[in-house]
Amino acid sequence: MENRSLNRTFAGNMELIDAVIKGIQDKKGHQIVVADLSEIGDTVCKAFVICTASSPVQVQAVAQSVGETVRDLTGIRPTAVDGMRYAQWVAMDYTDVIVHVFLPEMREFYDLEHLWADAMLTELEDLD
Repeated sequence: MENRSLNRTFAGNMELIDAVIKGIQDKKGHQIVVADLSEIGDTVCKAFVICTASSPVQVQAVAQSVGETVRDLTGIRPTAVDGMRYAQWVAMDYTDVIVHVFLPEMREFYDLEHLWADAMLTELEDLD
């Protein structure tokens, strides 16, 4: 993925974010949003990568794909992964970047993009 606005914002984490996005897209995750939290004080990370999957099976597949793709391309492993058991919302913690894979109704309910209203959001077009 080559996105100049993302490259400027996430210079130190762009390789990781690119690998996360590739892992999401490889399993047809959609509605990808990258939230830049780097200018917001007292946050747990510098960025969220948020996406939607259509079913619990796809949530698990997307999360597994992200884990494998990030490890293969960067050598980085998440420090924690939560939510795989019920696969309605999986969170993957890569320290500076947290990946959220949601079922549509869970994403709508938690509405992370608007919860962090001060964040700069970059929406990526779906591949299909």
